[in-house]
Amino acid sequence: MDGMHHGMGDHNMSMPMPSNNNGTTVQMHHKMMMHMSFYWGKNAEILFSGWPGTSTGMYVLSLIVVFLLSLLVEWISHSKFIKKGSSHVSAGLLETLMHTIRSGLSYLVMLAVMSFNGGVFIVAVAGHSVGFLVFRSRDEKPGHLPPITC
Repeated sequence: MDGMHHGMGDHNMSMPMPSNNNGTTVQMHHKMMMHMSFYWGKNAEILFSGWPGTSTGMYVLSLIVVFLLSLLVEWISHSKFIKKGSSHVSAGLLETLMHTIRSGLSYLVMLAVMSFNGGVFIVAVAGHSVGFLVFRSRDEKPGHLPPITC
């Protein structure tokens, strides 16, 4: 396609746009940068384009969201949603639904960590750790946990 640059080191992309009312061509320029190693700082892009932006408050909010997502994954992983006496079909459907929700949330946490922001990585691991401590430790007697299953 004319006007597009495909070089691996070139992050500027120009894409021809339709003509405007004056008959002139409008072009849109994007500056794309993706980190390929861990970095520190509030100027990150996590899960959605432009989020959290450059605001410190929004960055902190994004860290809280990632922490809560990973905590929620652990809660779902260690909760028992099926009641005794439930029909086999309804139990299977509920178990499938909860597995689907847990998988989706786990992928969201993974994608957030793929921003390569050090703070996001730390809060994701912390959320899983706190969730494991709170929810898994209630499964059995302390010190007698069964082997961890993946």
